[in-house]
Amino acid sequence: MSRNRKRPAVDHGECNLCEGCITVCPSVFFMNELGFVDVVNMEEYPEAEVDEAIMMCPEDCISWEE
Repeated sequence: MSRNRKRPAVDHGECNLCEGCITVCPSVFFMNELGFVDVVNMEEYPEAEVDEAIMMCPEDCISWEE
């Protein structure tokens, strides 16, 4: 069975580094060594938690990509 593999993505150009996504979903989002919010590589992402981070993002810079 082939699953659709969605991955969260952060638009670094729009991100204001509020770290709300890290607070809501620390298993997926983290601050990388360059000071940008980044996404952990995972086989499958917790959709409900990522969706909450997307909804709470003040800059609307987090999205799902296929």
